[in-house]
Amino acid sequence: MDLTALAYVTAGLAGGINSLAGGGTLLTYPALLPLMTPTQANMTSTIALLPGSVTGAWAYRREIGSLGPWFGRLLPASLAGSLIGSLLLAMDPGGSFKLVVPWLILFASVLFIAQPWLGAAKPGAASGRPGMRLLLIASACQFAVAVYGGYFGAGIGILMLATLGLWGAGDLHQVNGLKNLLAACINAVSVAVFAWEGSIVWTLVPGMAGASVAGAYLAAHFGRKLPKPVLRGFIIFVGLAQTSYYLLRQAGILPGLESSKP
Repeated sequence: MDLTALAYVTAGLAGGINSLAGGGTLLTYPALLPLMTPTQANMTSTIALLPGSVTGAWAYRREIGSLGPWFGRLLPASLAGSLIGSLLLAMDPGGSFKLVVPWLILFASVLFIAQPWLGAAKPGAASGRPGMRLLLIASACQFAVAVYGGYFGAGIGILMLATLGLWGAGDLHQVNGLKNLLAACINAVSVAVFAWEGSIVWTLVPGMAGASVAGAYLAAHFGRKLPKPVLRGFIIFVGLAQTSYYLLRQAGILPGLESSKP
């Protein structure tokens, strides 16, 4: 297959995976490496997948309509954290977070698995009106996730699904939609920083962006209709698969990634 066509296909698949769980860059980044430098591949992938994140959030608009208080509180933390993380990446492109990536994703996956026992009694899940103390704790955690997301970003979808579900932000479909919206905001800040750096290969962006939109919409359209246990199982599978990939990468069994976005 032509390398440009492969980039478009992987963007569509990545948009779908990001819409339902996260980690789509594991597909787009390797597909772009034969066409450009690692830094260009990272930045081009991030901006190309951003429209897919926005589409995924829009597709879940009914589910997240009652979560305004959550979004309003978590948005400033997401924007500020992503800006700090993106600027840190610009100053330290070596990727100091690489060693902890698989353990962060594994922790998030285990936390997500344990949610029925840890988060079932959390207040605010049904009404979307969490208490101030809970929102402050959630904002602090979201800030940390966003800093990591702006700097490296692998697996932030799984991290947000785990933490938002733990706080009782809503049911799984609501939390997935909110995750898509916050991920779009986090990546938008990164895109602004990356565009300023001037390392984006713009010729590939329109086609990849269009493919990511199509993939995200289709995945969200059908994902919203999935039984929650099925969607939950898919998210757990993606989280554990990402953990395995990064552990194998650190062991030198698989080729490495420089910096990637969810």
